[in-house]
Amino acid sequence: MSQEHTRSHDQDLKTLEFRVDELIQLCQLLKNENQALRDQQGSLVSERASLMEKNELARTRIEAMIMRLKSMETEYGQ
Repeated sequence: MSQEHTRSHDQDLKTLEFRVDELIQLCQLLKNENQALRDQQGSLVSERASLMEKNELARTRIEAMIMRLKSMETEYGQ
């Protein structure tokens, strides 16, 4: 093999190695981003459940207040 041919192969190999390293970095970046999104989704699901529970509690309390007001209205007249 000539020196020029060997240099060309060496350069091709270095280019390939560089691109593989870039792909490894990109895969790691995407893996980290994916994990962050999964964590965020878990937090949002928990927050949603908590808000739904609070909303249901508020609805129950409001309904109870309405019932008491209607009862008072009936009891004391209009």
